[in-house]
Amino acid sequence: MTKGDIYFREITERIMSEGSLDRNPRPHYSDGTPAHTLSIDHVTCTYDLAAGESPFITLRPIAIKSAIGELLWIYRDMSNDLDLLRDKYNITWWDEWDIGDRTIGQCYGATVKRHNLTENLINDIRNDPDGRRHIINMWQEDDFKEKHGLKPCAYQTVWNVRYKDDKTFLDMCLFQRSSDYLTAGCINQLQYTAFLIAIANHLGYTPGRFTWFVANVQVYDRHMDQAKEMLSRESVDCAPVITLPERKSFWDLEVDDFKVEGYPRDVIKEKNPQLKFDLGI
Repeated sequence: MTKGDIYFREITERIMSEGSLDRNPRPHYSDGTPAHTLSIDHVTCTYDLAAGESPFITLRPIAIKSAIGELLWIYRDMSNDLDLLRDKYNITWWDEWDIGDRTIGQCYGATVKRHNLTENLINDIRNDPDGRRHIINMWQEDDFKEKHGLKPCAYQTVWNVRYKDDKTFLDMCLFQRSSDYLTAGCINQLQYTAFLIAIANHLGYTPGRFTWFVANVQVYDRHMDQAKEMLSRESVDCAPVITLPERKSFWDLEVDDFKVEGYPRDVIKEKNPQLKFDLGI
């Protein structure tokens, strides 16, 4: 059982048993019905990547290549262009937040580009590895004054260099304001695990500890049956890892450079098939 599976069971069971039902939700389903959720607050998950721990789950298949494509679109391409996201990465789930010009407006990749967040981060870590100010923050109030499709959910990362046993580790924590747990919880954690691995590889460090802090974790009312189904499933015994060509520049990375080893997706798909989710937007 992966550590991701362990956390998934614990968090989902907590939501189902003690979650708070919201009263006036912002999201709606495609048929116009309010998308209510059960949720819990202040959840933390930690993975020691150097010890082989990871957020991978095996209770449903995870499209890791698409998840990484979205991450590169935001932080490497620094883009809000939905056509680029579709044509380069075959991803269309952001189309719901099209502001009318085939972009998601001034948020996410557009904010990263405007404030040069990725390059500043890399330069800060390289020039001052012992510093404690290595931060990317996409929650930029002035940007939100312009038209945008969705305020960022995973909005801030904090990075630290750590030394142990003649190795230099790069640790990172992700702050997330909200997580639609069954559909995106594992995906977001895997994306930022891949981000940590990519930046560490770029700088010549060893990927260390990844921690996910999320303020509110929710399960939608139309996802309750799927939650019960996933909790009833048996985990697949595996130890997945993400690898990259050594010291390849972050700016030159493509999705296919990220190799996922030890994740038997075909076995998982057969044993724990994909589920359908009616998404609130």
